[in-house]
Amino acid sequence: MKALRFYAPGDLRLEEVPEPVCGPDEVKLRVRNCSTCGTDVKIRNNGHQNLSPPRILGHEIAGEVVEVGAEVNETFGSSWRPGDRAQVIAAVPCGECHECRKGWMEVCQNQTSVGYQYDGGFAEYLIVPRQVLKVDGLNRIPDNVGYDEASAAEPFACAINAQEQLGIEEGDFTVVFGAGPIGCMHIRIARGVHRVGPVVLVDINDERLAMSAEAVAPDHVVNAADEDVVAKVMELTNGRGADVIITATPAGITQEQAIAMAARNGRISFFGGLPKTNPNITVDSNVVHYRQLHLHGANGSSPTHNKMALEYISTGQVPVKDLITERVPLERVLDAFDIVAGGKAIKVTVEP
Repeated sequence: MKALRFYAPGDLRLEEVPEPVCGPDEVKLRVRNCSTCGTDVKIRNNGHQNLSPPRILGHEIAGEVVEVGAEVNETFGSSWRPGDRAQVIAAVPCGECHECRKGWMEVCQNQTSVGYQYDGGFAEYLIVPRQVLKVDGLNRIPDNVGYDEASAAEPFACAINAQEQLGIEEGDFTVVFGAGPIGCMHIRIARGVHRVGPVVLVDINDERLAMSAEAVAPDHVVNAADEDVVAKVMELTNGRGADVIITATPAGITQEQAIAMAARNGRISFFGGLPKTNPNITVDSNVVHYRQLHLHGANGSSPTHNKMALEYISTGQVPVKDLITERVPLERVLDAFDIVAGGKAIKVTVEP
Protein backbone atom coordinates (compact mmCIF):
# COMPACT_ATOMS: atom_id res chain seq x y z
CA MET A 1 0.00 0.00 0.00
CA LYS A 2 1.00 3.65 -0.29
CA ALA A 3 1.92 5.51 2.90
CA LEU A 4 3.66 8.73 3.92
CA ARG A 5 6.54 7.96 6.25
CA PHE A 6 8.69 10.29 8.32
CA TYR A 7 12.43 9.51 8.33
CA ALA A 8 13.94 12.76 9.59
CA PRO A 9 13.11 16.48 9.67
CA GLY A 10 12.57 17.48 6.06
CA ASP A 11 12.61 13.85 4.91
CA LEU A 12 9.07 12.61 4.30
CA ARG A 13 8.55 9.88 1.72
CA LEU A 14 5.41 8.65 0.02
CA GLU A 15 6.30 5.04 -0.67
CA GLU A 16 5.04 1.50 -1.02
CA VAL A 17 4.99 -0.38 2.27
CA PRO A 18 3.52 -3.77 3.23
CA GLU A 19 -0.18 -3.66 4.06
CA PRO A 20 -0.50 -4.01 7.85
CA VAL A 21 -1.74 -7.26 9.39
CA CYS A 22 -4.53 -7.16 11.96
CA GLY A 23 -3.74 -8.84 15.27
CA PRO A 24 -6.31 -10.61 17.46
CA ASP A 25 -6.82 -7.54 19.68
CA GLU A 26 -6.74 -4.93 16.90
CA VAL A 27 -9.04 -3.46 14.23
CA LYS A 28 -8.00 -2.73 10.66
CA LEU A 29 -9.40 0.32 8.86
CA ARG A 30 -9.49 1.36 5.25
CA VAL A 31 -8.62 5.04 5.66
CA ARG A 32 -11.16 7.27 3.94
CA ASN A 33 -10.02 10.65 5.26
CA CYS A 34 -7.01 11.84 7.20
CA SER A 35 -7.00 15.58 7.72
CA THR A 36 -3.96 17.74 8.28
CA CYS A 37 -3.04 20.40 10.83
CA GLY A 38 -0.20 22.68 11.80
CA THR A 39 1.29 19.97 14.00
CA ASP A 40 1.91 17.86 10.90
CA VAL A 41 3.91 20.72 9.42
CA LYS A 42 5.90 21.09 12.66
CA ILE A 43 6.73 17.38 12.56
CA ARG A 44 7.81 17.64 8.92
CA ASN A 45 10.12 20.52 9.77
CA ASN A 46 11.41 19.57 13.22
CA GLY A 47 10.44 15.98 14.03
CA HIS A 48 9.08 15.09 17.47
CA GLN A 49 10.58 13.53 20.58
CA ASN A 50 7.86 10.84 20.69
CA LEU A 51 8.22 9.85 17.07
CA SER A 52 10.66 7.10 16.11
CA PRO A 53 11.29 6.82 12.35
CA PRO A 54 10.29 5.47 10.03
CA ARG A 55 6.74 6.29 11.07
CA ILE A 56 3.53 6.75 9.07
CA LEU A 57 2.18 10.19 9.95
CA GLY A 58 -1.40 11.43 10.26
CA HIS A 59 -3.64 11.63 13.33
CA GLU A 60 -7.04 13.05 12.23
CA ILE A 61 -8.50 9.80 10.97
CA ALA A 62 -11.79 8.36 9.78
CA GLY A 63 -12.25 5.13 7.89
CA GLU A 64 -14.12 1.91 7.21
CA VAL A 65 -13.59 -1.22 9.29
CA VAL A 66 -12.30 -4.01 7.07
CA GLU A 67 -11.18 -6.53 9.69
CA VAL A 68 -11.87 -7.11 13.38
CA GLY A 69 -9.44 -9.16 15.46
CA ALA A 70 -10.88 -12.38 16.88
CA GLU A 71 -10.54 -11.18 20.50
CA VAL A 72 -11.64 -7.58 20.09
CA ASN A 73 -15.36 -7.64 20.79
CA GLU A 74 -15.12 -10.00 23.76
CA THR A 75 -12.10 -8.29 25.28
CA PHE A 76 -13.33 -4.71 24.93
CA GLY A 77 -17.09 -5.25 25.16
CA SER A 78 -17.64 -3.89 21.67
CA SER A 79 -19.52 -5.03 18.58
CA TRP A 80 -17.33 -3.96 15.69
CA ARG A 81 -17.74 -5.65 12.33
CA PRO A 82 -16.49 -5.08 8.77
CA GLY A 83 -18.29 -2.24 7.04
CA ASP A 84 -18.68 -0.12 10.16
CA ARG A 85 -17.62 3.52 9.88
CA ALA A 86 -15.21 4.73 12.55
CA GLN A 87 -13.25 7.73 13.81
CA VAL A 88 -10.01 7.26 15.76
CA ILE A 89 -8.77 9.31 18.72
CA ALA A 90 -5.26 10.74 18.33
CA ALA A 91 -4.09 11.17 21.93
CA VAL A 92 -4.27 7.78 23.65
CA PRO A 93 -4.53 7.77 27.47
CA CYS A 94 -3.38 4.77 29.47
CA GLY A 95 -6.62 4.58 31.46
CA GLU A 96 -4.76 3.59 34.63
CA CYS A 97 -2.69 6.51 35.98
CA HIS A 98 -3.81 8.98 38.65
CA GLU A 99 -5.00 11.50 36.05
CA CYS A 100 -6.99 8.91 34.09
CA ARG A 101 -8.64 7.62 37.24
CA LYS A 102 -9.63 11.19 38.10
CA GLY A 103 -11.24 11.54 34.66
CA TRP A 104 -8.50 13.83 33.31
CA MET A 105 -7.55 11.61 30.39
CA GLU A 106 -6.43 14.56 28.26
CA VAL A 107 -3.47 15.01 30.62
CA CYS A 108 -2.60 11.33 31.07
CA GLN A 109 1.01 11.10 32.21
CA ASN A 110 1.55 7.98 30.05
CA GLN A 111 -0.16 9.30 26.95
CA THR A 112 0.82 7.88 23.56
CA SER A 113 -0.41 9.07 20.18
CA VAL A 114 -1.51 7.78 16.80
CA GLY A 115 0.97 8.95 14.19
CA TYR A 116 3.72 9.11 16.83
CA GLN A 117 4.15 5.81 18.71
CA TYR A 118 1.66 4.08 16.38
CA ASP A 119 1.45 4.35 12.60
CA GLY A 120 -1.01 7.00 11.46
CA GLY A 121 -3.54 7.66 8.75
CA PHE A 122 -1.65 9.05 5.74
CA ALA A 123 -1.93 5.57 4.27
CA GLU A 124 -4.43 3.32 2.59
CA TYR A 125 -4.87 1.12 5.67
CA LEU A 126 -4.42 1.61 9.42
CA ILE A 127 -4.23 -0.72 12.39
CA VAL A 128 -6.14 0.55 15.43
CA PRO A 129 -4.04 -0.78 18.34
CA ARG A 130 -5.39 -2.35 21.50
CA GLN A 131 -4.33 0.74 23.46
CA VAL A 132 -6.98 2.76 21.57
CA LEU A 133 -9.65 0.07 21.93
CA LYS A 134 -8.91 -0.30 25.64
CA VAL A 135 -9.97 3.29 26.35
CA ASP A 136 -12.98 3.22 23.98
CA GLY A 137 -11.16 5.42 21.49
CA LEU A 138 -12.63 3.98 18.29
CA ASN A 139 -15.89 5.84 17.72
CA ARG A 140 -18.81 5.02 15.47
CA ILE A 141 -19.51 7.72 12.92
CA PRO A 142 -23.19 8.77 12.89
CA ASP A 143 -25.00 7.89 9.67
CA ASN A 144 -25.47 11.54 8.68
CA VAL A 145 -21.78 12.45 9.16
CA GLY A 146 -19.32 12.03 6.30
CA TYR A 147 -15.85 10.57 6.65
CA ASP A 148 -14.43 14.01 5.90
CA GLU A 149 -16.40 15.62 8.73
CA ALA A 150 -15.52 12.78 11.10
CA SER A 151 -11.82 13.30 10.45
CA ALA A 152 -12.24 16.85 11.76
CA ALA A 153 -13.65 15.54 15.05
CA GLU A 154 -10.19 15.17 16.60
CA PRO A 155 -9.15 18.85 16.48
CA PHE A 156 -12.76 19.74 17.27
CA ALA A 157 -12.44 17.60 20.42
CA CYS A 158 -9.36 19.56 21.48
CA ALA A 159 -11.31 22.80 21.20
CA ILE A 160 -14.17 21.33 23.24
CA ASN A 161 -11.69 20.41 25.98
CA ALA A 162 -10.28 23.95 26.07
CA GLN A 163 -13.68 25.63 26.24
CA GLU A 164 -14.97 23.28 28.93
CA GLN A 165 -12.41 24.78 31.31
CA LEU A 166 -13.37 28.40 30.77
CA GLY A 167 -16.78 28.63 32.41
CA ILE A 168 -18.12 30.45 29.37
CA GLU A 169 -21.42 32.24 29.94
CA GLU A 170 -24.06 33.28 27.46
CA GLY A 171 -23.27 36.71 26.04
CA ASP A 172 -19.55 36.68 26.89
CA PHE A 173 -17.46 39.00 24.70
CA THR A 174 -15.01 36.58 23.08
CA VAL A 175 -11.70 36.99 21.25
CA VAL A 176 -10.08 34.22 19.22
CA PHE A 177 -6.48 34.62 18.08
CA GLY A 178 -5.70 32.53 14.99
CA ALA A 179 -7.76 32.34 11.80
CA GLY A 180 -6.79 28.77 11.01
CA PRO A 181 -9.16 25.78 11.20
CA ILE A 182 -8.93 25.48 14.97
CA GLY A 183 -9.76 29.17 15.43
CA CYS A 184 -12.81 28.70 13.21
CA MET A 185 -13.87 25.66 15.24
CA HIS A 186 -13.46 27.63 18.46
CA ILE A 187 -15.83 30.29 17.14
CA ARG A 188 -18.36 27.70 16.03
CA ILE A 189 -18.29 25.96 19.44
CA ALA A 190 -18.39 29.22 21.40
CA ARG A 191 -21.50 30.27 19.52
CA GLY A 192 -23.22 26.95 18.89
CA VAL A 193 -22.68 25.45 22.34
CA HIS A 194 -22.07 28.35 24.73
CA ARG A 195 -24.09 31.14 23.05
CA VAL A 196 -21.41 33.78 23.49
CA GLY A 197 -21.91 37.40 22.54
CA PRO A 198 -19.78 39.38 20.08
CA VAL A 199 -16.78 37.50 18.66
CA VAL A 200 -13.51 39.05 17.45
CA LEU A 201 -11.21 37.05 15.16
CA VAL A 202 -7.55 38.11 15.17
CA ASP A 203 -4.70 37.13 12.85
CA ILE A 204 -1.79 38.74 11.00
CA ASN A 205 -2.59 37.29 7.55
CA ASP A 206 -5.19 39.21 5.54
CA GLU A 207 -5.87 36.34 3.15
CA ARG A 208 -6.44 33.85 5.95
CA LEU A 209 -8.58 36.34 7.88
CA ALA A 210 -10.78 36.96 4.85
CA MET A 211 -11.16 33.25 4.10
CA SER A 212 -12.06 32.32 7.68
CA ALA A 213 -14.27 35.36 8.23
CA GLU A 214 -16.33 34.40 5.20
CA ALA A 215 -16.85 30.93 6.72
CA VAL A 216 -17.57 31.73 10.38
CA ALA A 217 -18.67 35.39 10.20
CA PRO A 218 -17.10 36.90 13.34
CA ASP A 219 -18.58 40.18 14.47
CA HIS A 220 -15.20 41.89 14.14
CA VAL A 221 -11.96 41.06 12.32
CA VAL A 222 -8.61 42.52 13.37
CA ASN A 223 -5.27 42.21 11.62
CA ALA A 224 -2.88 42.55 14.55
CA ALA A 225 -0.01 43.39 12.20
CA ASP A 226 -1.79 46.61 11.22
CA GLU A 227 -3.75 47.53 14.33
CA ASP A 228 -3.28 47.56 18.10
CA VAL A 229 -5.53 44.62 18.95
CA VAL A 230 -5.62 45.37 22.69
CA ALA A 231 -6.71 48.96 22.07
CA LYS A 232 -9.30 47.75 19.55
CA VAL A 233 -10.86 45.28 22.00
CA MET A 234 -10.94 47.93 24.71
CA GLU A 235 -12.68 50.27 22.27
CA LEU A 236 -15.24 47.61 21.31
CA THR A 237 -16.01 46.88 24.98
CA ASN A 238 -16.09 50.48 26.17
CA GLY A 239 -12.90 49.91 28.13
CA ARG A 240 -14.11 46.79 29.96
CA GLY A 241 -12.09 44.15 28.07
CA ALA A 242 -12.91 40.67 26.79
CA ASP A 243 -14.56 38.02 28.94
CA VAL A 244 -13.06 35.07 27.08
CA ILE A 245 -9.85 34.97 25.04
CA ILE A 246 -8.50 31.92 23.23
CA THR A 247 -5.00 31.99 21.76
CA ALA A 248 -5.12 29.37 19.00
CA THR A 249 -1.73 30.30 17.64
CA PRO A 250 1.88 29.46 18.62
CA ALA A 251 2.91 33.07 19.28
CA GLY A 252 3.86 34.33 22.71
CA ILE A 253 2.78 37.88 21.93
CA THR A 254 -0.84 36.74 21.60
CA GLN A 255 -0.72 35.34 25.13
CA GLU A 256 0.63 38.63 26.44
CA GLN A 257 -2.05 40.54 24.53
CA ALA A 258 -4.73 38.20 25.89
CA ILE A 259 -3.80 39.08 29.46
CA ALA A 260 -3.65 42.78 28.65
CA MET A 261 -7.13 42.84 27.07
CA ALA A 262 -8.91 40.61 29.60
CA ALA A 263 -11.84 42.01 31.55
CA ARG A 264 -12.16 41.55 35.29
CA ASN A 265 -12.78 37.86 35.97
CA GLY A 266 -11.69 37.22 32.39
CA ARG A 267 -10.92 33.67 31.28
CA ILE A 268 -8.01 32.92 28.98
CA SER A 269 -7.10 29.70 27.19
CA PHE A 270 -3.50 29.24 26.11
CA PHE A 271 -4.59 26.79 23.43
CA GLY A 272 -1.61 27.03 21.10
CA GLY A 273 1.69 25.81 22.49
CA LEU A 274 4.79 27.95 21.99
CA PRO A 275 8.00 26.85 20.26
CA LYS A 276 10.30 24.98 22.65
CA THR A 277 13.10 27.34 21.66
CA ASN A 278 11.11 30.36 22.86
CA PRO A 279 8.47 29.30 25.41
CA ASN A 280 8.56 32.31 27.74
CA ILE A 281 6.29 35.35 27.90
CA THR A 282 6.28 38.49 30.03
CA VAL A 283 3.33 38.78 32.38
CA ASP A 284 2.32 41.64 34.67
CA SER A 285 1.36 39.51 37.65
CA ASN A 286 -0.58 42.39 39.20
CA VAL A 287 -2.91 42.45 36.19
CA VAL A 288 -3.69 38.79 36.80
CA HIS A 289 -4.06 39.42 40.52
CA TYR A 290 -6.20 42.57 40.59
CA ARG A 291 -8.43 41.65 37.66
CA GLN A 292 -8.85 38.13 39.09
CA LEU A 293 -7.96 36.52 35.77
CA HIS A 294 -8.19 32.81 35.07
CA LEU A 295 -5.40 31.37 32.89
CA HIS A 296 -5.92 27.88 31.50
CA GLY A 297 -3.68 25.59 29.54
CA ALA A 298 -5.29 23.25 27.03
CA ASN A 299 -3.72 19.95 26.07
CA GLY A 300 -5.38 17.69 23.52
CA SER A 301 -8.59 15.87 24.29
CA SER A 302 -10.06 12.75 25.86
CA PRO A 303 -12.00 9.94 24.15
CA THR A 304 -15.19 11.49 25.53
CA HIS A 305 -14.43 14.82 23.85
CA ASN A 306 -14.13 13.00 20.51
CA LYS A 307 -17.57 11.47 21.01
CA MET A 308 -18.98 14.90 21.88
CA ALA A 309 -17.48 16.36 18.70
CA LEU A 310 -19.15 13.71 16.54
CA GLU A 311 -22.47 14.37 18.29
CA TYR A 312 -22.26 18.13 17.76
CA ILE A 313 -21.45 17.59 14.08
CA SER A 314 -24.29 15.09 13.69
CA THR A 315 -26.91 17.37 15.25
CA GLY A 316 -25.77 20.35 13.21
CA GLN A 317 -25.06 22.29 16.38
CA VAL A 318 -21.48 22.84 15.22
CA PRO A 319 -21.06 22.29 11.47
CA VAL A 320 -17.60 21.58 10.07
CA LYS A 321 -18.07 20.42 6.49
CA ASP A 322 -17.75 23.90 5.01
CA LEU A 323 -14.46 24.39 6.88
CA ILE A 324 -12.89 21.65 4.74
CA THR A 325 -11.82 23.80 1.81
CA GLU A 326 -9.16 21.60 0.20
CA ARG A 327 -9.21 17.88 -0.61
CA VAL A 328 -6.21 16.06 -2.02
CA PRO A 329 -5.56 12.40 -2.89
CA LEU A 330 -2.87 10.47 -1.03
CA GLU A 331 -0.60 10.86 -4.05
CA ARG A 332 -0.52 14.60 -3.32
CA VAL A 333 -0.19 14.38 0.46
CA LEU A 334 3.03 16.41 0.44
CA ASP A 335 1.14 19.22 -1.28
CA ALA A 336 -1.30 19.17 1.63
CA PHE A 337 1.56 20.04 4.00
CA ASP A 338 2.52 23.00 1.81
CA ILE A 339 -1.07 24.23 1.62
CA VAL A 340 -1.34 24.15 5.42
CA ALA A 341 2.04 25.83 5.89
CA GLY A 342 1.05 28.60 3.48
CA GLY A 343 -2.33 29.21 5.10
CA LYS A 344 -4.02 28.72 1.73
CA ALA A 345 -6.99 26.78 3.05
CA ILE A 346 -9.01 26.48 6.24
CA LYS A 347 -8.97 22.69 6.61
CA VAL A 348 -7.14 20.32 4.27
CA THR A 349 -8.08 16.65 4.13
CA VAL A 350 -6.28 13.79 2.43
CA GLU A 351 -8.42 11.11 0.80
CA PRO A 352 -6.48 7.87 0.22
